[in-house]
Amino acid sequence: MCLAAGQRTVPEDFAVHSCHCYFLLAGSDELPILFHVEKIRDGRSFATRTVQARQKGRCIFTTTISFVRNNSSGRRQVSHASPMPLGEDGRPLLPPPDDFDAEPELLNQGPFQGHRIEVINKEDHAHGQKTRQWVRARGKIIGGQQEHLNALAYVSDSYFIGTIGRIHRLWRFPFRPEDIHKLPEEMQKRVRVLNEWEGMGDTDGMSGQPEIGMMVSLDHTIYFHEPWKVRADEWMLNEMESPWSGDGRGVVIQKIFSKDGTLLATCMQEVMLSPPPGACVVWVANLIIAGRCPFKRCTQRRDKRDETLGLIFSIAYLFVLWRMYSRRDFVAIYRRFLRRRNRITTSPYRISEVSFSVPSCT
Repeated sequence: MCLAAGQRTVPEDFAVHSCHCYFLLAGSDELPILFHVEKIRDGRSFATRTVQARQKGRCIFTTTISFVRNNSSGRRQVSHASPMPLGEDGRPLLPPPDDFDAEPELLNQGPFQGHRIEVINKEDHAHGQKTRQWVRARGKIIGGQQEHLNALAYVSDSYFIGTIGRIHRLWRFPFRPEDIHKLPEEMQKRVRVLNEWEGMGDTDGMSGQPEIGMMVSLDHTIYFHEPWKVRADEWMLNEMESPWSGDGRGVVIQKIFSKDGTLLATCMQEVMLSPPPGACVVWVANLIIAGRCPFKRCTQRRDKRDETLGLIFSIAYLFVLWRMYSRRDFVAIYRRFLRRRNRITTSPYRISEVSFSVPSCT
């Protein structure tokens, strides 16, 4: 939406070539959003805008967008591009058929249609693995080239954040893998299908895997290489990889190809990862048991008192954890999770004949 608001302030022969975004505060889908566009520079070939999304007077999202005039580089230019990746069998990747309609029921309500996510190089280290997925907008986009660019910007953030979780096989549902059998049979089936569809494999092999407590985007950057060739209502291939993760953060790189192999855009995103709240308590308990109390700086040797306190603390924590999970209503938790997920993945700016509408900007 910020991209669409900024585009309204530049001539029609200018298209976005880079967009640098920062997620500052949590927004509410129940409050109106004001988009404030500031004109930074207007040149013959380039124009720059800063757009802020505001709610209740606070800036929740900011982006700096640079636009370039079509054919401003002249005839003589140096060019190259990454080719369309090949499949693991060495053959060219082919898009799904145009009449593809095999999405799980849980995923067929959003504005975009996606094929099953594939994780390649699974036996490699996390930094050597990649995820691939074919996506397209539902229906037909009308209204001009800008609407295709808006849709590409939207979809670039839809599957980005989960890449690190997929290559590390992190459990993300609001219950433990061992407790799937406690759900109704129909919900068990849905969880297994969803887990398999997103490239995580069979849920039976997820027992003991690390869990995700919270995962949010910190920033998002898009480089539009061929803005005039983007057709977001046709199949596009997303290839994602993560060169680094640590210190509670992770970086993901994404390449978006058209179905004919044209590299349309390259994206980068930094995300924040945190373990479940209980994991921090376990860490504290383990430190205490080891005689390295995190609540005080001490270098003296462990004595019986430290060991006894650590043992008591750990037993108390395990008792509280057992009581908490024994009383947990997994069905209700899972239903709340589905409602929250549908609210996130379904855009409030619904695509009617896949046309993006934008409120007036100031």
